[in-house]
Amino acid sequence: MEFTKQFLRAKSPCANGFRWFVRHVEDGVGYQQALDQLVAAGRVDDALWLLGQFGPSNAVLHLDSLEAESLVFAGTVQVRGGIEVDGVIHVGRSLHSGGGIRAGRAIVAGEDIRAGAHIHSDGRLHCGGHLRTDWGVQVQESLHCGGDLRAAWDVVCHGALSVGASAFVGQDLLVHGGIDCGKSLRVGGHVSGEGSLRAGQGIVVGGAISGLTHLEAGWGIKAGECIHTQGAIKAGESLSAGEDIRAGEGYGIFAGLNVQEPAWEVCAQVWAQQPPAGLRSGVWMGPCAI
Repeated sequence: MEFTKQFLRAKSPCANGFRWFVRHVEDGVGYQQALDQLVAAGRVDDALWLLGQFGPSNAVLHLDSLEAESLVFAGTVQVRGGIEVDGVIHVGRSLHSGGGIRAGRAIVAGEDIRAGAHIHSDGRLHCGGHLRTDWGVQVQESLHCGGDLRAAWDVVCHGALSVGASAFVGQDLLVHGGIDCGKSLRVGGHVSGEGSLRAGQGIVVGGAISGLTHLEAGWGIKAGECIHTQGAIKAGESLSAGEDIRAGEGYGIFAGLNVQEPAWEVCAQVWAQQPPAGLRSGVWMGPCAI
């Protein structure tokens, strides 16, 4: 794809950005070259606008390592080592790193993100496809994953967390905003948050679930330790905790919301050390044996 002034004008760019383009970019320049020139001039937001207008490409950039102020690439970036970016790393397709990925402002990929070590963003992280890391993830703002999220260690998110498919976290999941998971959520350690947690399918947690506002799953919910929320607890099927289950004051606990009442003894079991106060539906079965 080659750019001309007339071609760009048809996209109705801002006046300031268009003037800069006219003065500094020659007609007929390639798509990626135009992005590179904008980033090199410190006009990262203009480069992001251009990428948003013309979309991803099939280009692939292979590097041994990456250290830069910012990078806006229309295709896929594959780095054998680590990635260190002071500002934004934004790729139109996938981002693969044999080491860690660190960015000071944002990490954005239109498709998958794969890292061999820790992923850290001082801003947001947006992954249009699957996100997988052999270590953990830490994000200062929001984290969006359009596909599956898999992290071997902790996931710490200071904003909202949204996952389009399933999420697996090997250790703890700490989220200061809301958590929305399209399918199942499995966490090896504890889940702690300040917002609500909703999963379209089941939730399995090895440790405790605590600090959340509301907790809701389309299937069952199971925690190896306690389940404590500040609001309501809603499970489409069974509900199980190794310790106690406690909702917020004035809120109820509901199991079997997605099954018929005659099937509650099989599909809406509630397992806890003692009968939960505020149990509105489901059948308490006693302490959890497993």
